[in-house]
Amino acid sequence: MSIPAEPSAGAGVPASNVVLVHGAYADGSSWADVIALLQQAGLSVTSVQNPLTTLDDDVAATRRALDLQDGPTVLAGHSWGGTVISEAGAHPNVSALVYVAARGPDVGEDYAALAKRFPTPPAMAGLVNDAGFIQFGEEAFLENFANGVDPARARVLFAVQGPITDTLFASRTTVAAWREKPSWYAVSKLDRTTSPELERFVAERMGATTIEVESGHLSMVVRPREIADLILAASGRG
Repeated sequence: MSIPAEPSAGAGVPASNVVLVHGAYADGSSWADVIALLQQAGLSVTSVQNPLTTLDDDVAATRRALDLQDGPTVLAGHSWGGTVISEAGAHPNVSALVYVAARGPDVGEDYAALAKRFPTPPAMAGLVNDAGFIQFGEEAFLENFANGVDPARARVLFAVQGPITDTLFASRTTVAAWREKPSWYAVSKLDRTTSPELERFVAERMGATTIEVESGHLSMVVRPREIADLILAASGRG
């Protein structure tokens, strides 16, 4: 078993920039409400559009966004985006990491094997594979992936769903940036896509400053103020 990281401090290094990384079955618009709140607080915000083809491709897209930042930057990831920021977070511009109902793999870890140690969430039964690309069927998306989201908003999110390659989740990281950078974590207590027990394990292992949110998987949609406040704390403005 890997050794947990040292706990993060409660307030982050002052940062004026935020880069947001969306998860699988989503796109950058999933952060829209959080973006508005961060901009109102005076932060410069970039939301990456991941191709969701390979880990390398997603990391490259995130690094390109980080290269454009001027000074310390909070890097936040939702769901699969946690894997991306764990790899890309070693970038010198990154001052802090924020995980939102996110994966947080250790170096070379078989994350699927780790996840099997925890309850299987109901959303997984609703995945559809079409010619090597996976996405949620509409019922599973609305009831499990987007549980708690206003139904009209959830249907919009379904329309912009980003299918993933069926090999994406087999990728393994070569870096665990959370071992070097201070980290924050938002556990979704009502998550039906990722086991909340797994989220708590990951947060504790990385020594993250952790909050628990009364939300399903899409907490940045359901509880944007709480997620924005967590990012603000990581930016030294909490």
